[in-house]
Amino acid sequence: MRAPGPCAECGERGAARYRCPRCSTAYCSVPCCRTHRERCQPRREREAAGQDPPAAPSHGPWSLEDILSEEDEQDRVPLQKLKLLGESEELRDLLLNPHLRQLLLTLDQAQDKSSLMRKLMQEPLFVEFADCCLGIVEPPEKENVLPE
Repeated sequence: MRAPGPCAECGERGAARYRCPRCSTAYCSVPCCRTHRERCQPRREREAAGQDPPAAPSHGPWSLEDILSEEDEQDRVPLQKLKLLGESEELRDLLLNPHLRQLLLTLDQAQDKSSLMRKLMQEPLFVEFADCCLGIVEPPEKENVLPE
């Protein structure tokens, strides 16, 4: 794994451990994040304004580089496990609930997703959804099972 580079906001070398999800700019701390957020311009807007060369086409609206930094890579869920989500009847049944669907749409459209996520984790239906997803991609270890 590569060492972190300099912070784009304060310039501190080797400190930029975080990346902006909108534009991939590296920064080192909450104060630098706040400073950056005030003037952040998403990559697509910079490209349209001619400030950045166009990036290589991705497979969709987001590429992995837009979402994950190198530090986040260890938390990435393998595609095979993500496909299991689509095969789950329990998850499918939960997603039929219009209230849950509205919560997910609101989260998707929110500017401050982390703050809203903390609030949603107080909502029993959302917690049930999150637990279901987690149980599919990271099944609990079988404890107290006698060998056959």
